[in-house]
Amino acid sequence: QVQLVESGGGLVQSGGSLKLSCAVSGSISVFGPMGWYRQAPGKERELVAFIASGTNYADSVKGRFTISRDVAKSTVYLQMNSLKPEDTAVYYCNLYRTNWSTSLKNWGRGTQVTVPS
Repeated sequence: QVQLVESGGGLVQSGGSLKLSCAVSGSISVFGPMGWYRQAPGKERELVAFIASGTNYADSVKGRFTISRDVAKSTVYLQMNSLKPEDTAVYYCNLYRTNWSTSLKNWGRGTQVTVPS
């Protein structure tokens, strides 16, 4: 059984920063492809960033967010800078797969990030 526990969210003013953490346990390793996703109210979940041999970012966060991982701690991070109101969402981590929206069934509870307008 895989457990994904996200933390580090909160309320931050526009232009501020947060660092999210995702502790992973169970039958997966953060050495494999891992992603951060988010779901804003009334919207579909979207991929924010993933890390495999390199890193990739959604255009909306490129240059502001940085994904990283600590294999020894089995933890994936998302450093978020220059936050905007449109970044408000619940953030989740999970494996990264190209067909993630249909293949990933096990999700953590996520961590709420709120950037007031």
